[in-house]
Amino acid sequence: MARNVLMTRVDLKNYLERIYSVPVASVRTRVQHGSNRKRDHRNVRVKKPDYKVAYVQLAHGQTFAFPDLFPEKKLSPEGDSADRDVQQELLEERQKRQSQDPRRGGVPQWFGL
Repeated sequence: MARNVLMTRVDLKNYLERIYSVPVASVRTRVQHGSNRKRDHRNVRVKKPDYKVAYVQLAHGQTFAFPDLFPEKKLSPEGDSADRDVQQELLEERQKRQSQDPRRGGVPQWFGL
């Protein structure tokens, strides 16, 4: 888990327990140093930023599931007919664009004039 380098073990434990309602047994953290091997166009070393990695152990028998951030929208009966109308209009529009133009005289669509 990559978190803010300023976040402590206690902060992370409180965050998980309050926001996600997950009992945490222990938290171990370490600071991962960013790579210093790349060089830019001026041959100057470019260092990636450091970041903190946290290893969280949940209480016995607990599991964690990420919350559904984008739930499926439930369609109402009125919305179904409106969606079908929009889909029908888009389908008709696409068919008009794909129909042959009589002014082209049999020249394929992919061959631009």
